[in-house]
Amino acid sequence: MLDNSAMAAAIRAAIDDSKMTQKGIADAFGVTEQAVSGWLRTGKVDKRKLPRLAALTGKPLSHFGMGDVLDVVSPDATPSDYVRVQQLDAEAGMGGETINDDYPEVIKSMDFTPSYIRSVVGFVPPPGRLVLVTGRGDSMIPIIQPGETLMVDTGITAFDGDGIYLINTGNGHQVKGLQDRGDAIYVVSANTTLYPSFPLPGTSLIGGKVYLRNRIERFN
Repeated sequence: MLDNSAMAAAIRAAIDDSKMTQKGIADAFGVTEQAVSGWLRTGKVDKRKLPRLAALTGKPLSHFGMGDVLDVVSPDATPSDYVRVQQLDAEAGMGGETINDDYPEVIKSMDFTPSYIRSVVGFVPPPGRLVLVTGRGDSMIPIIQPGETLMVDTGITAFDGDGIYLINTGNGHQVKGLQDRGDAIYVVSANTTLYPSFPLPGTSLIGGKVYLRNRIERFN
């Protein structure tokens, strides 16, 4: 497997040689042009996309540092009675902010039963909507431990009632509680001694609602 800089160069060369446009590649994969730009800039791309990229651009898999047989699970291999959730190479700060790539690489995919997803999230979202990220820091102890894997519903991009959210107040991603206190939505930590609550800035972005994989309790 190529390192990120070599992968970025390989993707750019493949697209240039094929005479395809970034838009054409994006349309073929069903992603945005910004996502393809992210591949070209960082070289971080889900390796399961490489066989199709090779076919589209007329390059062998070896051009992307891969063998002729790709040792990954096909996205189509998930049985219909399971929900596949991708674990991203991304972290969310629980204390300070964490900067992630615009398009984090998929580390692995995990399959869950619909009943488990329903018990954690409350319903079964459409495919691709749930992702797993890692929490880092001490502001949410004891609710969330440092290094705990968190399930994020990326379909929630606005305040959806009191709960735990993945937010960005301008300096990176954080996992924090959000509470409606009447006068404003407040950013709340479980460790209130070290991390006092404060009103959610109007320019903040909500990246999703967070659920705890191993617990059913909600931060409500």
